[in-house]
Amino acid sequence: VMMIFTSIYSVVDGFFVSNFAGKVAFSAVNLIMPFLMIVATVGFMFGTGGTAIVANTFGAGDKEKANRYFSLFVYVAFVLGVLFAILGFVFLRPIATLLGAKGELLEHCIVYGRIILMTLPFFVLQLVFQSFFVAAEKPRLGFFVTVAAGVTNMVLDAVLVILLPLEYKLAGAAIATAVSQFIGGVLSFFYFSRKK
Repeated sequence: VMMIFTSIYSVVDGFFVSNFAGKVAFSAVNLIMPFLMIVATVGFMFGTGGTAIVANTFGAGDKEKANRYFSLFVYVAFVLGVLFAILGFVFLRPIATLLGAKGELLEHCIVYGRIILMTLPFFVLQLVFQSFFVAAEKPRLGFFVTVAAGVTNMVLDAVLVILLPLEYKLAGAAIATAVSQFIGGVLSFFYFSRKK
């Protein structure tokens, strides 16, 4: 269910954009979203692999080393998220062109993609922490964070895409997704930054 809510970002954006922003904007979301999700998978990679290493180390009785491993995985994933966001921001136009975007479609891909990339590091954190919530024996909390982020996206999509003028509807959808990804990463970070 957590994976469904994580995947809901593009589905909800697609629904609102296709119905209120037009076919070209909808095509832009569908064209650029796979690239955005691919760069975010670094969070899954460090979350899944890191959870196994941290849980194994913690289970072996070395709590201090497990904490160091945990911090390392989170910091590296976040830094890579920042790096990928910067590189994606700079090279988004040639990437979208390589994917087949031209003219108005290309410009829509740039608008949507760059807004999402601004919060990519927080989305990476959300994906990392999804696995670590399970290792921390708090899967329900992880589920709550994921659902909260997904619902935020749905509500903001409904408000921004429907209410904004036509020329800003696609940006509104991107902002809704970016805010929800930021919330998912920050809520998780606050839980794991506590001493306990």
